[in-house]
Amino acid sequence: MSEIISYPLEVSIVVPIYNEEENLEELLRRVSEAMTPTGRSWELICIDDCSSDASATLLEQFAASRPWLHPLYLIRNYGQSAAMQAGFDAAAGAVTVTLDGDLQNDPADIPGLLDLLDQRPEIDIISGWRKNRQDRFINRKLPSMIANGLISRMTGVHLHDYGCSLKVYRSESIRDVKIYGELHRFIPALAAQFGAKVIEVPVSHHPRMRGKSKYGIDRTLRVVLDLLWVKFLLRFLHRPMHAFGGAGVALLLPGLLSLAILVFEKLFLGENIGTRPLLLLGVMLTLMGVQLIAMGLLGELLIRIYHEPAGRAQYLLRTGPRRRGKNGHEPSA
Repeated sequence: MSEIISYPLEVSIVVPIYNEEENLEELLRRVSEAMTPTGRSWELICIDDCSSDASATLLEQFAASRPWLHPLYLIRNYGQSAAMQAGFDAAAGAVTVTLDGDLQNDPADIPGLLDLLDQRPEIDIISGWRKNRQDRFINRKLPSMIANGLISRMTGVHLHDYGCSLKVYRSESIRDVKIYGELHRFIPALAAQFGAKVIEVPVSHHPRMRGKSKYGIDRTLRVVLDLLWVKFLLRFLHRPMHAFGGAGVALLLPGLLSLAILVFEKLFLGENIGTRPLLLLGVMLTLMGVQLIAMGLLGELLIRIYHEPAGRAQYLLRTGPRRRGKNGHEPSA
């Protein structure tokens, strides 16, 4: 007998799908087995990222007999972040759960994480930690360790495992978060800038049994590049002059000093400065400094254009005081 969905929904489970035809049927079965006994109203949103296999066709067939399954089909392969954003936009539940489609994350962990979120009203995001990760060290574990260390250090949100797709969010905590590129792994850090409180909980992890992994060591480089953007976003989005202007002044001052020394030598000592390397260095530093300061000014203008014509607020308000734990204190991220 098919499960009946009641509204408003309590839980939306978002799963990006790319070439997972061999795992789809078992994924749906295991999610249903995990969620049905909880008594919660739920939906499963599977986003097909323009798979080249039969994943989209299978999703359409399975959805006909499963009212809780809501497939989405992207018109081309956008990548995991865009697929997750599509799922977030479509999710109707008060809580949003993300999960990988390769069954390395265990759907059986979801009820426990939902219960923990109910027990901890001060927490907004529970991030899974694959403590006993079942992957190859060189291809997956080592790049992940490097990436997790860099992300934790640069964002200030310290997690062991940013790459674990199994996460539970209060939907309100990610309403203002938009993800692009490879930013899906940075969602806890991005949500933290809007005041979200994050904890990390060990979860099960299984080796991939079917299908081919889409991850490789090359992703580490892309993570580092995205991390530079996230760092800028978290620290300088509303004050670009502090980023570009600071770097500009750091280059402009030694450039002007170099040129001043050369002018002094030319006017008062009669030195020939036309062939001096210091002249080229001084001119280069001065021009770069001026350009960076000008970029900072343009950034300030753009951020005002971003906020003022559309009426976007520079801040967000809570609906009430911050929820506190049993000890009366706010939990640390």
